[in-house]
Amino acid sequence: MKRLILASNNKKKIMEMKEILKELDIEVKSLENENINIDVIEDGETFEENAKKKAKEIYAFLLKRGDKDFIVLADDSGLAVDYLNGEPGIYSARYAGEHGNDAKNNEKLLQKLSGVPKENRGARFICQLAMFTDRGEYFEVTGEVKGYIIEELHGAGGFGYDPLFFYEQLNKTFGELIPEEKNQISHRGNALKELKRIIHEFL
Repeated sequence: MKRLILASNNKKKIMEMKEILKELDIEVKSLENENINIDVIEDGETFEENAKKKAKEIYAFLLKRGDKDFIVLADDSGLAVDYLNGEPGIYSARYAGEHGNDAKNNEKLLQKLSGVPKENRGARFICQLAMFTDRGEYFEVTGEVKGYIIEELHGAGGFGYDPLFFYEQLNKTFGELIPEEKNQISHRGNALKELKRIIHEFL
C-alpha cells in the first residue's frame, strides 16, 4: 500500500488531517511514524513557498533513503485579518514570538484588534497544501474559509486561533465546533477535499 507522509510535527494538525483523509485507500503516516527527524525552516514569504519547501525537503530525504511507494504532503496555514493587512499570515504560529504558544498568539491578536468594531474584524483562515509523489510529480491546492475575530475566547476545541474565529453560518467559533463539523467547512477541510480527488486519480 502506498504511504502518504505528512510533513509536519504538529500533533493536532496531523490528527485533523488523518481524520479527513481516513477514507482513502492509503496509509497516512507522520514524520515521527517514519523516523524522520527533520524540522524544516519555514523562511518563505508566502504559504505556498513554505508548504512547497517542507514537502520538497522531506521528498528529497525519502529518495535519498531509498524509499518507494510514497506521497509527501505538506501544509502551511494561518490566519489573515483584514484590518491588520493580512497579519498574522505566515507568522501565525509564532505571532507573539514563541512558536506554537496559542495563548500568547491569541492575546496579541486581541490586543491588536482592541477597540476595532465588528465590521472591521473580518478574517480568513488559509491552508496551502503541497504534494510530491515518489515519481516527482508536484501538486498544490489552496483552501480558505471566511469569518471574523470576536473579542474574547469561546470554546475549548480545535487549536491556534480557533476560539476567536467566528463562523457565521454555524453561529459558532471554530473552538466551539466538534471535529466533524470543523472538518466539513474549514480551510484545511476544503483544501483536502480537493487534494483527495487528485490522490484518487493518482492512485
